[in-house]
Amino acid sequence: MSSETYEIIELSNGDVALRRAGHREDPLVRIHFSDESLNFLREHKIAIARAMLEAGIEAVQDLGALEPEPFEEEEVDVTEHTIH
Repeated sequence: MSSETYEIIELSNGDVALRRAGHREDPLVRIHFSDESLNFLREHKIAIARAMLEAGIEAVQDLGALEPEPFEEEEVDVTEHTIH
């Protein structure tokens, strides 16, 4: 991502989202916590969402440093598999 400013918001449905600061368009990312997660997180929901979003932004920034791996087709024998 560029050096734009982003903001973390809470949507009316309780989801946490990331969007460009000052923009009203659809968020770039939405995080939805299950009811079970919300009961566990309680007042820490936003802090956890922030950590998740920061980790995602770091991962995207690191993508620029990675060299793409060459794609090699691999023959797969579909008769040699185990169904569990």
